[in-house]
Amino acid sequence: MSAPQELEPIWLVSKGNVLAAGVRTVTRSQRRRGLTGVAVIEQPLVLEPCNWVHTIGMKATIDVAYVASNNIVIQTATMKPWRVGPRIPSSALIIEAAAGSFERWNLRVGDEVEVRRVER
Repeated sequence: MSAPQELEPIWLVSKGNVLAAGVRTVTRSQRRRGLTGVAVIEQPLVLEPCNWVHTIGMKATIDVAYVASNNIVIQTATMKPWRVGPRIPSSALIIEAAAGSFERWNLRVGDEVEVRRVER
């Protein structure tokens, strides 16, 4: 049996500025698990491909950004635990972060956000 794959380290970049260091899911299992059971969100999580999320089983309120394939943020929300978000068919990926992160980053609908791999 092989060892579980680690989450991929990434940078979230918008308007030429690094918003945060985060991680991206690599497997379907990681996408399904997401932030379930996490009490303190230390870094953003990118779920790709993804077009809907829920917070069932989560312990923390999160900021959620739906991002189209052209890297444009098409919808944002703050979701409390035990909620189900809308399915957005045009979303290619979703960014989940600690509540208040998007306000600190000044991330809004219409902004371009790039997920850059961290070269090891």
